[in-house]
Amino acid sequence: MSNSIQSAGKQQLYLMLSTIFLTNALVAEFAGVKIFSLEKLLGIMPAQIPFFGDQKLDLNLSVGVVIWPIVFLVSDLINEYFGREGVRKISFITAGMIAWSFLIVLAGTEVPPAQFWLELNTTDPAGNPFDINYAYTSIFRAGLGIIIGSLAAFLVSQLIDAYAFHYLKALTGSKKLWLRATGSTVISQLIDSFVILFIAFYLLGNWSMEQVLQVGLVQYLYKITLAILLTPLIYLAHWIIDGYLKKNPA
Repeated sequence: MSNSIQSAGKQQLYLMLSTIFLTNALVAEFAGVKIFSLEKLLGIMPAQIPFFGDQKLDLNLSVGVVIWPIVFLVSDLINEYFGREGVRKISFITAGMIAWSFLIVLAGTEVPPAQFWLELNTTDPAGNPFDINYAYTSIFRAGLGIIIGSLAAFLVSQLIDAYAFHYLKALTGSKKLWLRATGSTVISQLIDSFVILFIAFYLLGNWSMEQVLQVGLVQYLYKITLAILLTPLIYLAHWIIDGYLKKNPA
């Protein structure tokens, strides 16, 4: 009886973690079309760090990358309690849902707009002429490029993250959770940070390679920094989950 109850508790845990994983990954796909300035957000001067040639590196990030650390934090927790198979399962499910979203949004940009909808939105708040259907199509079509690029980057990086996490866990056993969590992120996000930008904004967009490298580098450093800063949260989540499983909830 107790085994079946504990199994039910683990099923609920997997469902909860998977829901957080899928939701944040999906939201990041559509929010990621906007690139924002971290300097302007913080009210500081542009970094202007010397980069390739006469290029300057500013702290520009995709909005989607802001919540992405939640995805790989939850991924590490799934890997910890359910192994590589658990990560692979939710990764493929998430990729399928992203692909489904791609089809729905693509259809949404192709259907003809209602005339009254266009007429009600002919100007912006400042009174300037505004084409809402063009804005809708531009935003979501840009998001489609991100979805295509991220499907490739997401699956590859998640599978690499799962393998690296499992490999480090085999070396350290139940000790050094921080090492396998941070180490797997350092490896997997190096791929994710650049592949998605290369496909979405270089191959399918209008960015230069220098812009891809600039934003990719900033996003990679951001993810690694967050992975380190979120390490206490992984231990906290680990403690909460252990307590939850020990209670054997039905």
